[in-house]
Amino acid sequence: MTSPDDLEETARIAQQLIRFDTSNYGAGRSNGETEAAEYLGEHLSALGLTPEFVDAAPRRTSVIARVEGRDRSLPALVVHGHTDVVPADPANWTVDPFAGIIRDGMLWGRGAVDMKNMDAMIITALQDILGTGRQPHRDLVIAFFADEEDGSRFGSHFVVENRPELFEGATEAISEVGGYSVFINSHRSYLLQTGEKALLWVKLIARGTAGHGSRLIPNNAVTKLAEAVAALGRREWPIRLTDTTTELLDELARLMGVDPELVGPDELVLSTGTAAGFIQATLRTTSNPTLLNAGYKHNVIPDTAEALIDIRPLPGEEDAVLAEVRELIGDDIELVVMHRDIGLENPFEGRLVEAMTAALRAHDADAPVLPYLLSGGTDNKSLARLGITGYGFAPLQLPANLDFPAMFHGVDERVPLDALVFGRRVLTDLLLNY
Repeated sequence: MTSPDDLEETARIAQQLIRFDTSNYGAGRSNGETEAAEYLGEHLSALGLTPEFVDAAPRRTSVIARVEGRDRSLPALVVHGHTDVVPADPANWTVDPFAGIIRDGMLWGRGAVDMKNMDAMIITALQDILGTGRQPHRDLVIAFFADEEDGSRFGSHFVVENRPELFEGATEAISEVGGYSVFINSHRSYLLQTGEKALLWVKLIARGTAGHGSRLIPNNAVTKLAEAVAALGRREWPIRLTDTTTELLDELARLMGVDPELVGPDELVLSTGTAAGFIQATLRTTSNPTLLNAGYKHNVIPDTAEALIDIRPLPGEEDAVLAEVRELIGDDIELVVMHRDIGLENPFEGRLVEAMTAALRAHDADAPVLPYLLSGGTDNKSLARLGITGYGFAPLQLPANLDFPAMFHGVDERVPLDALVFGRRVLTDLLLNY
């Protein structure tokens, strides 16, 4: 087994971050991010920075610091990550998900790709710059947020609403999930995230008649809920292409050597292999049931039943999707919007995009860089409320046989050690020169 002393610094920091169990169970229940924030704050302090800790609630800590650039007249760039992770059941993993195991040339553990790897890359990129007596071109606002995995209410949303002055002068941001490599027609390419879908987390509540499980009771809350859940889970939302997905499909068709007029969007995306795990869901709205809750005993019919549905509309379609959801579930089901957040779509052009592309090509000269829309969401949603334009750029050069999209919230989450080295170098170039 690899000794911590033998690890490259990015892997060592990411390993330690994984060992802080920052599991976020949702609905405000979390192990908390304070220890991880303090650990990152120590690294920031060691670089001569002044970290500021923001507590949205007990043990829900975010940490922010500003790095002065060579040209302070330029707008600042926010570089941010989150320190919470989704839970992991050790019984399903081949390793302890919170041990930071090194095996087969990879770092294993919850958060290895979502997103303690990027948190570590940010720190080591700063070490490469500040530790050698250099400065970034412009001011950087470094932020590590709590609560991203539960809608950011105790993280970036709280910081933006209560401490907006921490982002003074910032106009752009980078974070997850982009800048990673995929193989298209056997050639390595990179997906740069230029936008993300909107977010609707809803609860369905069905009410009926309680009674003994042996009775004939047509007004059964569980049955009514099941019908509504099935209607949403089986809904085949239509394909609708945005500017981003249209541009991406054109580039995919070019790389695959096919005519986009003759090959449908789904077929074209599926031909990209593992990359389809992220891309396919960006062609349409999705509505996935994620949790059911009803009853307390086998022979008791409950009078209420509840379900949680994760709905991801395309940017700007939130109201139309919500109206259709209400129609699909029927008037007898109560719908409660638990959390709602905006979608984003930014142009695949401009100085920041050019700088990110140049940083990737400095380390992989011939690889195409393509725009894509993230099917999930990031803390860029919160920063958008301050007029900050956010992109996904956590650069990783990955092997063709790694199903990277499956690592997000998946079992046996892991990242190659050499991908962390690549990401550190690319990120250093971007932060130093942009």
